[in-house]
Amino acid sequence: MTAQELRDLGADEAYARLLQAGTRPHFIGYYVLVMGLQGRPWNDCKGEEKKALRERFDAIKASTSRAPESQLISDLDAVGVRVSASDLKPV
Repeated sequence: MTAQELRDLGADEAYARLLQAGTRPHFIGYYVLVMGLQGRPWNDCKGEEKKALRERFDAIKASTSRAPESQLISDLDAVGVRVSASDLKPV
């Protein structure tokens, strides 16, 4: 709720929570969050430091699951049944 709570969480946990809430992963968004929490310009990171941030981003993305859109979708996932939007036909 506050900037201090964001600082206390840290960039990695805060970004993981964004992904869990349904935000689509994007490296620049993560990168800007990290730089901002360090009080640096968004484009200040280069070279090896940027490569290390990319590895952290990829690890967060791989280890974070997105919340289901609804309980119905969650239940269908649990039993292994999922229909894509392209499979649905208008009535």
